[in-house]
Amino acid sequence: MFRTLTAEDIAHYYEDGYMRYGRILPDDELAEVRTYVDDLIAHLPAGRRSENINMPHTSDAYLLKLCSLKGILDVVEQFIGPNIVLFASHIISKRQGDGLPLPWHQDAAYWALEPMKVMTLWLAVDDATVENGCMRVVPGSHKWGLIPHVPFTGREQVLDQEMADINLDESKAVDVELKAGECSFHEPFLIHGSKPNTSTKRRCGYTMRFMPPETKLIRSGRFADHPLYLLRGTDARGTNKYVNVG
Repeated sequence: MFRTLTAEDIAHYYEDGYMRYGRILPDDELAEVRTYVDDLIAHLPAGRRSENINMPHTSDAYLLKLCSLKGILDVVEQFIGPNIVLFASHIISKRQGDGLPLPWHQDAAYWALEPMKVMTLWLAVDDATVENGCMRVVPGSHKWGLIPHVPFTGREQVLDQEMADINLDESKAVDVELKAGECSFHEPFLIHGSKPNTSTKRRCGYTMRFMPPETKLIRSGRFADHPLYLLRGTDARGTNKYVNVG
């Protein structure tokens, strides 16, 4: 499913802050991933929401292998170069009928990285549509810099913070609809969110966050023991420590 990106593709990504890549998993791998994720969700502890399965690759060898697939890393390499670190991953599965929304936010507000050079691959495990709460983005908003975020006190949502009121013109937002097996990429400062899933179909996505080793994880607070994985290449400068590299 790999395709080589053109210079225009890359320029478009950095201009808009996101891009739809298209199909990245073939049918057989997609079917395996969906079966695995279905079983994972079915065996969640009682009361745990399926929208917030955070960092599952750290305790699940299958999901770490998924994040490390050659076909995925070959695409990521075209953006960030031959040395690739897995910073984080997150399964966000909005069940049908009452799937939780995500408020407008920037990923960078949650992360202790310097510089903030990291990208998110959003893999569609299910079809992601307007009806079931696909991701929505504001193209070009990654150029606005970091916007203050405040604790969220409204209805239950996946995140605990949202952007402070900046009079966001939501008419500029774009719905990032994807077919199962397709993916999109977005920048850490891009403003994005999603509506609740009130449809009859689940919407499951798996985000994988990749960065070059020159991006330093600031190990303090909740990131003091955060695990990093060097999936391809080397960290020539020794900027970070990795759980899979002795």
